[in-house]
Amino acid sequence: MEGAVRVQILSQAGISEVPSQYIQPPENRPTPVTNTKTSLSCDNVPAIDLSHKEKSVIAAIQEACQELGAFHVINHGVPTKLMDDLRRSCLSFFNDFPMEDKLKYACQPNSAASQGYGSRMLVSSENDTVLDWRDYFDHHTLPLSRRNPSFWPHFPPEYRGLVADYSDEMKVLAQRLFGLISQSLGLKASCIEDAIGEFYQNITASYYPPCPQPELTLGLQSHSDMGAITLLIQDDVGGLQVLKDGKWLTVHPLPNAILVLLADQTEIITNGKYRSSVHQAVTNASKARLSIATFHDPAKAVRISPAADLLSESSPPRYAPVVYGDHVSSWYSKGPEGKRNLDALLLDT
Repeated sequence: MEGAVRVQILSQAGISEVPSQYIQPPENRPTPVTNTKTSLSCDNVPAIDLSHKEKSVIAAIQEACQELGAFHVINHGVPTKLMDDLRRSCLSFFNDFPMEDKLKYACQPNSAASQGYGSRMLVSSENDTVLDWRDYFDHHTLPLSRRNPSFWPHFPPEYRGLVADYSDEMKVLAQRLFGLISQSLGLKASCIEDAIGEFYQNITASYYPPCPQPELTLGLQSHSDMGAITLLIQDDVGGLQVLKDGKWLTVHPLPNAILVLLADQTEIITNGKYRSSVHQAVTNASKARLSIATFHDPAKAVRISPAADLLSESSPPRYAPVVYGDHVSSWYSKGPEGKRNLDALLLDT
C-alpha cells in the first residue's frame, strides 16, 4: 500500500495550515489565481476546430506547436456524454466512497508509475521532497496486454466500462493528432507514430481538494510530460497553468474541449521545432478540482531521436538519442523541475 497520507483526508480534517512537506520554496510558489477570464489567457491557448478543412487545421496546429506546445481541440469526435460520464464517475470515486474501500486500490510503495490510487508520484529517498496537493488514480490502458480492469475501481459500477471506452476514443484522437502534427512539419503523416511505435497509454484522474493555504502549495509542480502527447479534460474549476515567455498563463476550462499538451519525446522527434509544454496545477481554498489526463508514450525500450527528414547540414540534431525508459527513470528519480531531464539531452550545435 502506498504510504503517503491522502491529501483528501487532510483537507476534510479542516486543517488551517498545510503540513510542511507540502510547502513549496518561495521561488516555486504560485501567483494567486482568480476566476476572472482574461482575453490574454484565452488567446494564448487557442481552440482548433478539427471539423474545419485539413489545410487550415494543419496551419493552426503548426502555429500553436511553435508558440506554446499546447492547444484545445473542439469537434474532436469524442462523445461529450462519454467525457461527462467519466468525469462524474471519477469524481464519485473520490467523494462518495469510504477511504478504506478506496485504499484497496492503493499504488505500490516506492514504485514509479504504479497503477492505482495514490498521492505521491515521485520516487525519492529524500525526506525533503515537496509533495503535491493532489490525490490521483492511474490506469494502465494500452496496449491491451496492460489493460486489466480488475485493477480499477469497481465503484461506481459503470467506472471500468467508461475508462475502457474513453481509452479507445483517446487512442483514435491521439493517432489523428500525431498525423496532423507530422504533416504540419512537412513530414509524412505517419512520421511521429512510426518513431514512437505501439504507444503505451495511461489515464490519470487527478483530484485536487480545497487547500487552506493555496499560496504556499502546488497541486502539481512545474514540469513537461515525459512522453509524446497528453490529452486532458478538466472540470469547470480552473487551476491548470502553462508557461509562456517566462509567465504562467491560466488555461480556463473550455466546455467539451480537449487540451493537447506536447511532451518531451515529440520535442526530440521534431528536433526542437516544436516545444513540449511546461505546465503546473495550482490549488484554491474553496473548491475541489478534477482533471483527467491521457498520456501516450513510447515503450520503454524504444530509442527516440530527431526525425531524419528534419536534419541537414544547416539543421543538425539538437538532441542526443535516448532510450525512453532511461528518460522515465531520470524523471521519476530526480524529479522534473521544469524540463531539466530533456535539457540534459541537448547537444552543443
